[in-house]
Amino acid sequence: SVDSVELDDDVIDEAINGWTREAGVRQLQRVLGKIYRAVAVKTARGTVDGPLQVGIDDLPEYLGKRKVREESHEALDKAGIATGLAWTPVGGDVLYVEASTLPGKGRMHLTGQLGDVMKESARAALTYVLANAESLGIPLDVLETHDVHIHVPAGAVPKDGPSAGVTMFTALASLLSGRPVKPHLAMTGEASLRGR
Repeated sequence: SVDSVELDDDVIDEAINGWTREAGVRQLQRVLGKIYRAVAVKTARGTVDGPLQVGIDDLPEYLGKRKVREESHEALDKAGIATGLAWTPVGGDVLYVEASTLPGKGRMHLTGQLGDVMKESARAALTYVLANAESLGIPLDVLETHDVHIHVPAGAVPKDGPSAGVTMFTALASLLSGRPVKPHLAMTGEASLRGR
């Protein structure tokens, strides 16, 4: 029974963050049900005497391997990385846009399962950054001997939508000017070719 299990708020938060990923609560109901059933089996076998306290460290025993990993980024203090905020069907999410240069002739490479809208946002961001290089403190010949690569990690997840343009612009401006973005700054929204 539910009375035979003690779950505090931290355990429920961890179950939500690590084993569910939805806007509603159906999956959470299934996850908690799995814990209650496991405790019921232990109670029936006589291995539990009184209410069982389930802690955060016990969740993998009852729920298996963690299913959802939070995206984190260790190098937010380096130039070329910007933090974006994105809408998903299961609520908001944080995404990181990374930009890097490599030897080449001014081409752009895009990776991270980006959809057409995000690819267009990246092209518009690069055009704006290059067209306004001088005012952004970027050398005018920056891409004469280099290509630029934009990557949005969590490559297994397809990404699309009109809310990453400003993040891509910021990552590119940061990379090409050599100035890191403030680590606690996150953004969402599109950017036009004129920088609006």
